[in-house]
Amino acid sequence: MKGRTILKANPLKAGVERGELQIGTWVNTLRNPALLTMFQQAGLDFIRLDMEHSSPSIETVANFAAMGRALDFPVMVRPPEANREWITRLLDVGIYNLHCPQVDTPEHAAEIVAASRYTPRGSRGMAGATPGNDFDVSIPVMDRLKFTNDQVFITVMFESAQAFEHIDEIASMDGIDALTLGPQDLAQDLGVFGEPEMNEVLDEKRMQIVEAANKYGKTCAMLVSSAEQARQWRDAGVLLVIYSTEVSVLMDGYESALAEIRS
Repeated sequence: MKGRTILKANPLKAGVERGELQIGTWVNTLRNPALLTMFQQAGLDFIRLDMEHSSPSIETVANFAAMGRALDFPVMVRPPEANREWITRLLDVGIYNLHCPQVDTPEHAAEIVAASRYTPRGSRGMAGATPGNDFDVSIPVMDRLKFTNDQVFITVMFESAQAFEHIDEIASMDGIDALTLGPQDLAQDLGVFGEPEMNEVLDEKRMQIVEAANKYGKTCAMLVSSAEQARQWRDAGVLLVIYSTEVSVLMDGYESALAEIRS
């Protein structure tokens, strides 16, 4: 019916605000958005699509966003770069949740916040009826902009020593919702990649992230590869737990089954 308000809220942000654990997984190679129904049926709370180290097109991401909104199943995206162009395009195709790589300075964090929110909270580029507002422009424009601003969820990735030098400035910034780190890039920058102390150093950095989030009323995201790790960070107060990737789950499943079949 014409004029019916259908603006979709962001279930992931709502869950975090209620203090509820949100469990997701990376999606690197699968390209069929119908698989969101499978991930939802399996019990996941969201998926995270990777555009930085993988190859989905903006059209593929748009299809995942549309399906996710229809299912009320959140899709998060890591763009190739956390700049105005990518932030604008991803928000306009219907993605509410952005996982921003290589955020090393407060200036970059402020640019992300400004690009992701409309006035008066930022300077996000204006568009008309788009998937990002469910093609619903029937409500007063300032009410629509406020509602949309309130749904956006920004996670920033600390991936360098420089980023940790600014952790308080970035973590305290209004419009930054969650903190995380990129373990391999960070280990490389710190000079410990592949070294015996790598895991210990990274866990120290993870705790810095958790402490900063707690200090400034934010949450954290942590990538885990086991239930034990998931429980560890859940018990530390992390609300976004990303279990593995679809590639690892498929590879592990097939390798295990085939080894048993051929034994």
